[in-house]
Amino acid sequence: MKRTGGAFRILLLAGIIFLAGCAGAVPGDQAPTGPDAGDGTAAEAANGTVEVHFINVGQSVSTLVVGPEGATMLVDTGHYNDDGEYVLEYLRRHDITRIDHLVTSHNDADHIGGNAAIIEHYETEADGIGAVYDPGIAASTQTYAEYLDAVEEHDVTLYETREGDAISFGAVGVDVLGPPEPYLEGEARNENSVVLRLTHGETSFLLSGDAEDDQEAYLIDAYGSELESTVLKAGHHGSSSSSSGPFLDAVGPRAVVVSSAYDSQYGHPTEEVLRRFADRSLPTYWTATHGTVVLVSDGNGVSVRTQRDAPTDPLAVRDGEPIEPGAGGEVVERARLGGDPVDGGSGGGADDDSDADDDSDADDDGGDTDGGDETASTDPAAALEVAAINADAEGDDGENLNDEYVIFENAGDEPIDLSGWTVADEAAHSYAFPEGYTLDAGATVTLRTGSGADTDAELYWGAGSPVWNNAGDTVILSNAAGERVLAVSYE
Repeated sequence: MKRTGGAFRILLLAGIIFLAGCAGAVPGDQAPTGPDAGDGTAAEAANGTVEVHFINVGQSVSTLVVGPEGATMLVDTGHYNDDGEYVLEYLRRHDITRIDHLVTSHNDADHIGGNAAIIEHYETEADGIGAVYDPGIAASTQTYAEYLDAVEEHDVTLYETREGDAISFGAVGVDVLGPPEPYLEGEARNENSVVLRLTHGETSFLLSGDAEDDQEAYLIDAYGSELESTVLKAGHHGSSSSSSGPFLDAVGPRAVVVSSAYDSQYGHPTEEVLRRFADRSLPTYWTATHGTVVLVSDGNGVSVRTQRDAPTDPLAVRDGEPIEPGAGGEVVERARLGGDPVDGGSGGGADDDSDADDDSDADDDGGDTDGGDETASTDPAAALEVAAINADAEGDDGENLNDEYVIFENAGDEPIDLSGWTVADEAAHSYAFPEGYTLDAGATVTLRTGSGADTDAELYWGAGSPVWNNAGDTVILSNAAGERVLAVSYE
C-alpha cells in the first residue's frame, strides 16, 4: 500500500487538468500490517461482535463497519448531490466520534460525495480521520477535487490501495482483493474498485464496490473459492453488469444487500440481476425498501436487522414500500444467517436495539440435508422431527418447485394438531399449516414449495419461486402461538 503526500496531490491535479483518468503516486511508508491486519484466516474463536451498516443513502452507497474493539471504517460516503449529509447525520446519530479508516472504493461522484464534508467535520469538530484509502485513479470532477483539497488541507494520510494490501482492524480481517496491478480495462474506475473481504470468525462480508463483469472475472480467476462470503454487497447498485452468475456461485452468499434508490433512473436493481438472485434463492435486502440494513456478527452467525420489514424474495423486492434516504428509526432483527442467536451489537446506537425473539435459534454446524441439528421445546413438537430436506430441486429450481421440499415426521404416539403452525426460512418466508390439519402418530407429511392439491401426506406452499437456499438455510417451525419449537439447519 503506497503512502502518498504532496507530490501525489500535484500529480493527481495534473491528471484532472491535462490527462483526466490518469494518476500518479509517490512510494512511501506501508500502512500497518501484521498478525491482526487481516490475512483472511478465520479466528478459532471470535471475540465480540462486528457491525456492518449499509446506510440508506438513495442512489449511492455508504457502509460503516464497527469492530469488536470499537474501531471504525467507513467505505464510501454517498452522493455528491447531498454532500454526504445523510452519512454525516447517521454517524452523528450513532455517536461515531472518529473514523479510523476512510475507504474510497472508486472515485465516482456517487461514492465520494461526502468525502470532503466528512474529512472536514472529523478533522475540525471530532476526533479525526486515521487514514484514507484510495485506488489511485483520478476523476475529472469538482467532487473529486474537493476531496483531495480536504485531504491536503488537513494533512490526512492517504494510501494508494491495491490488491494484496490489508487494513489493520483489530480482530477483524480486512483483505484488499482489488484493484490489481496493472489496472484492468484501461483504468476504468468501476472495474478497478477497491474490493474488501471482511472476516470475523466463521462469518465474512464481501464489499465489491462497483466491480463489473471484467473485475468479477478477474476475482474469480485470482481467488476462486476464497471469495466465499456470508453476505455480498451487490456490485454497482444491482446493475446487470455486476453480480454475474459465475461470481455469485464463487461467493456463495447466504444473503445479498443492494444499495440504490427506489426510483433509480438506471432501473437498479435490474430485473436481470434479481432473477440471478432468485435462481439461487438468495434473500435480498434493498436499502430503498428495508432502509438501513445492519448486520451483526458474533463470529458464528449473522443477525440481519433492518428499519422496515419488506420482501426479501428477489422477485418481490419492488413490492415493498419505499423509505426515504436518511430516514431515522430503529432496526429490528428480521433473520439470522447461521449460528446461535447473536447477542450484543447495538445495531449502531440507542435507537437501533433489536426487539427480536432470542429464545432459541438454529445451530449451523455444517449439517447435511437429511436433518442437521435440532432444537426442541417441551410442547408437542418434541415428537415432531424434520425427516428430510431437499433444497436443490432437479434441474432448474424455479421450474421444478415441487421437487424442493421438507418432510416432517411425527415420531410420537399421539397425533399433533398443526392448525396455524408456521414453517419459515432464514429470510422470513412463511407458510401456515391449514386449519384443522393433524399429523397422525408415526406419519409423515411432505411440504412442497410449489402448488398442488393438499392431502394428508402432501401439502403445497404455493410459492412462486424457490424458498430453501441451496447453499444453506434453516427450517424454523413455530406453533400457533408464534413460539419457535423446532429449528433445523443444513449447509
